[in-house]
Amino acid sequence: MTEVGETEVGESRRAGQAAAALCVAAVMLAVATVALDLANHGRVPPQAELDAGWSAVLSGLAQTLPGLLLLRRLPRHPVAWVLTLNGLLWIVDGFASTWAAYAIYTSPGLPGAAAAYWFYSRFGAMLLLGLPLLILLFPDGRLVRARLWRWLSLASLALTSVLPLLLVVVPVDVMIRYHDAALPPEITRLPLDPFGIDLPYAVWEPIMRFAYAAVLVSLVIPFAVTVHRYRAAGSERRAQIRWLMWAALVDMFVLLIPLENPPAVGAIVFGLAIALTSAAIVGAVTKHRLYAIDRLLPATFLYGVLALLVVAVDLAVFALAGGVLGERDAALAAIAVVAVVYAPLRSRLWRAARRLVRGSRDDPYATVATLAERLESAADPDEQLRAVARTLAEAFRLPYVRVEIGQRAIVEYGRQTGPTIALPVGYRGEPVGQLVLCPGDGSSLSERDQRLLGDLARQAAAAARASELSTELQRGRSRLVAAREEERRRIRRDLHDSLGPSLGAVALRIETARNLARSAPDEADRMLDQATAEVASVLADVRRLVHDLRPPALDELGLVRAIEQQAERFRLSGLQVRVEAVPLGPLPAGVEVAAYRIASEALTNVARHAAASRCEIRLAIGAGPALELSVTDDGVGIGEQTAAGVGMVSVRERAAELGGVCSVTSPAGGGTVVEVRLPLDAVPEVLHV
Repeated sequence: MTEVGETEVGESRRAGQAAAALCVAAVMLAVATVALDLANHGRVPPQAELDAGWSAVLSGLAQTLPGLLLLRRLPRHPVAWVLTLNGLLWIVDGFASTWAAYAIYTSPGLPGAAAAYWFYSRFGAMLLLGLPLLILLFPDGRLVRARLWRWLSLASLALTSVLPLLLVVVPVDVMIRYHDAALPPEITRLPLDPFGIDLPYAVWEPIMRFAYAAVLVSLVIPFAVTVHRYRAAGSERRAQIRWLMWAALVDMFVLLIPLENPPAVGAIVFGLAIALTSAAIVGAVTKHRLYAIDRLLPATFLYGVLALLVVAVDLAVFALAGGVLGERDAALAAIAVVAVVYAPLRSRLWRAARRLVRGSRDDPYATVATLAERLESAADPDEQLRAVARTLAEAFRLPYVRVEIGQRAIVEYGRQTGPTIALPVGYRGEPVGQLVLCPGDGSSLSERDQRLLGDLARQAAAAARASELSTELQRGRSRLVAAREEERRRIRRDLHDSLGPSLGAVALRIETARNLARSAPDEADRMLDQATAEVASVLADVRRLVHDLRPPALDELGLVRAIEQQAERFRLSGLQVRVEAVPLGPLPAGVEVAAYRIASEALTNVARHAAASRCEIRLAIGAGPALELSVTDDGVGIGEQTAAGVGMVSVRERAAELGGVCSVTSPAGGGTVVEVRLPLDAVPEVLHV
C-alpha cells in the first residue's frame, strides 16, 4: 500500500471515530433533553419563552445524523461539517432551553440556569448562520468563483452574523424594551449580561433594527447565488442543485400549510422537512441517483400544490358554511368540494409540473402537432430547420440544439453549456446531416423519449432534405441558366465565325462567277466549283451543329439502333460490342439524348482505358418507370483510389440532371459496370408519338 493510500485509510478511520463520538454525544443530549422536557411538563409559564427542547433536538438530529454519514464518506467536505455542526448547535440549543426551564422552575437552585438561558436566548441566534452558509457552499464546499458573486456571498454571511454577535453584548433591559415583552421575575433575577455593553437605548434601537433587517436581506443573496451557479453549471452540477431546489420546495410547502394546533404536529412536520432537506443534500453531494430528481421534483410540486388547495378549500368552506350549516355539515360540504375539484385539478397540475421540469416530451402528440404546425407556417426551408431545433429544445428541455447539413451548421438554438451528442439524420436510407444536442441537465432519455426523438428526427430529416433540395434546386437553376447562355454563345460564335463568313464567301464567288460568265467562262466555272466546295463545307458545319444539339440518328433510327451505330465504330477497332434491348416504346427526348451520350461516353472509356475485349450494353424499362442502362466490360476495372475522369463526371451529371442515379463498380471477377437509371417522368415531353 502506498503512503497516500495509508494516509487516506488513516484519515477515513479517524473520521469514522469522530463521527461515532459525535453521534453518541448527540444521542445522549437528545435523550437528556426529552427526559427533562417530561419533567418540566406543565411547570414553565408561557411568559418565560422557554420552548420545549425536544423540537429543536429533533431538527438538530435531522441535520446531525445525515451530516455524520456524509462526514464518514467525505471527511474533508465543508458541507458535511456545516451540516453536522449546525445540527449539533440545534441540539445544544434545545438542551439549553430545557435545562434552563428545569433549573429555574422544576428544581430551582440547580447550577447553570443563567448560562443555559443566556445561551438559548442569545447565542442561539447563531442558528441563523447555518442555512445561508450551507447554501453558499453547496454542492462542492467552495464559494462561487466569480468575483462579484463571491463578494456578495461574503457580504451575506457578514450581514447574517450581525444579529448573533449583537445579541451577545446587548443588555437584557434593552431587549425587553425593544420587544415590549416583560420576563418573569425568576428570569430577570438571573445574571444575564456577562458581556453586556451599557449604552443608551437611543443608540441600541437603530442598531437592533439594522441587525434584524440585515438577516432578511442576507437570506436573499444565497438564493441568487444558487441561481447563478445553476445557469453556469454543467449537467451533473445542475442535477445536484435541483435536489436543493426540491428540498426548498418541500420546506416552502411545510411553512405554508397551517399546522399550529397542536404545536407538536407542526414541530414534527418541520423536523421531517429538515430531515428530507439534509438527506437531499447528502444525496446531491455524494451524487447518489442524481437524475431521479427529474421525476421527484414535478411530483412534489403537484402534491404540494394539491395539499395547499385542499387546505384552502377546507378553510373557505368552514368559514362560509360553518356559521350557517353547522360544523358537521360544513365538514361534509368541504369533503364534497374537494372530491369534485381534486381529480381534474390533479391531472392538469401534473401535466403543468411535468412540462415545467421535463418539457413537452410527455405529450408526444402535442409535440408532433406543434412541430407540424410550425413547419407548415415556415416561409422557407431554413425557417423549417429553426422550427425543428426550437421544438426539440422545448420538448426535451435542451439548452442547445444544432441542425447540420453536411459539415456546416445550418441552424443553432440556445447556448451550449456542456458536452454534446450527435444523432445522424437520414432520409430514405441516405444520410443528409445530423442533430447535435446538448443534454444540459443530464436527464436520461427513456425508451418513450427515444421514440419521440426518432419521430422528431424524421421530421428534421424531411426539413433538412427540403433545405438541401432547395439549395440544390437553386444551384441547378443557376447551372441551367449558365449552360443555356453558354450554349447560345457557342452557337452564335459558330454561326458568326464559321457559317457567316463561309456563306458570305460563297455569295461573293457566285457573284464573281456571274460577272465572268461571258468574258471568261473557264474562270467562272472554276469559281462555281469553289463555291460548291464551300457550300459542302457549310453543310458539314450545319450537320455538326445539329448533331451537337441532338444526334440525328436518334430521330432517324431510334435510341437502340443509334447506339448500335455507335457500337459499330468500336467493332472496327477490334472491340466486341453487343447491344441488348427490349422494346422501349416512346421515350422523352431528354432521356433519349442522355442515354445516347452516356452509352457513347462509356464505350469511349472502355476503348481508351479498360483494355477490354468484350463489352455489353443493356437497355430496359424498369419500375418507376425508368430507363435502365448498363455498360459492362471485361477489362482491368477501376481501382478504389482512382479519381473519376472528365468523362465519368459528365456521365454522372447527365444522370443527375434528369433526377437519375449513376453507379460505377468493379466486380470481384474483374471489369467495370456502369449502371444508370433515368426516370421517365423527369422529362414529360415525348418526341415520338
